[in-house]
Amino acid sequence: MIAVLIFVICAVFGVAALLTVWRIIVGPSILDRAVASDVLLTLLICALGAEMAINHHTRTLPVLLIVAAVGVFGSVSIARFVARRDGAER
Repeated sequence: MIAVLIFVICAVFGVAALLTVWRIIVGPSILDRAVASDVLLTLLICALGAEMAINHHTRTLPVLLIVAAVGVFGSVSIARFVARRDGAER
């Protein structure tokens, strides 16, 4: 039963990651790509959290925190970049 659950989890995360990478590649604007990269980081965090729950350990918790921090700082820097670019065009 646990093998089926692991397979379903991997399939769902894999399909979601492929669709997110497609949005990063095709996305018409930089904001679409930024949101997609945030979704990809969130998927990575969820996958690592699922792995921790399945294997009953907390060894990857520091990795989760670093990935979350990278996502936050990346989102803030992209928002500042877009705000400056929009302000310069006016």
